[in-house]
Amino acid sequence: MELSKNIFFNTDRLVQLSKIKISYTGTLLEQNAEEVFIHYGFDNDWKELNEIQMVKTDLGFQAEISLPAYDTFNFCFRDENNNWDNNENNNYIFPIEKSETALVVRNDVSIETKRRLRKSYIWSKKIRLAIYKILVYVPKLISGNYKRKIIEE
Repeated sequence: MELSKNIFFNTDRLVQLSKIKISYTGTLLEQNAEEVFIHYGFDNDWKELNEIQMVKTDLGFQAEISLPAYDTFNFCFRDENNNWDNNENNNYIFPIEKSETALVVRNDVSIETKRRLRKSYIWSKKIRLAIYKILVYVPKLISGNYKRKIIEE
């Protein structure tokens, strides 16, 4: 996903509690910087302020960052000579979406509940298989197109 000119993420959306890889091919790379650092924080007051060195690759400079449960991801870049790319003093600020709670495993489910869920799942599979067999094989039996394998002795 291209968030801005020369900044790319390896995902379509920024989601809380996930890891992302950010690629940078901006002005610092164009100015032949040997080292680039990403200076980042979260929300309007730059919580959990951090700075890490990015790795130089064929795709520019890259870094992997874990996104905590905040609403925005703020960052800028600097090189080893303290030259900054901060989006013309506006910084790069992007929203972080809340993680999907429907996919989170709940630990408060008892073992008995799990057994009941398992049994109902098995029965639903058996019923679906029976319906499939009825829909596929009964019309063949009625039309006479069903051939049984004859075992020769």
